[in-house]
Amino acid sequence: MKEEKKKPAVPISEKYLLTVNEAAVYFNIGQKKIRQMAEDNLGRVAVFNGNKLLVIRTKMEEHIAQCFTL
Repeated sequence: MKEEKKKPAVPISEKYLLTVNEAAVYFNIGQKKIRQMAEDNLGRVAVFNGNKLLVIRTKMEEHIAQCFTL
């Protein structure tokens, strides 16, 4: 049998880019709201990798810290 190589599991808090699902869990905000915030601030707090929207964790943390309401 082939031995499968497993990718090392990186905790969400140590990742630079998060998927919308991971960001929703990390920030405790709904997926729709995370996607809306990311698309409204594309290039500042999020980027596209192909057709996948990825959230820049540190930038989103700063953005949320400056918001009065979500």
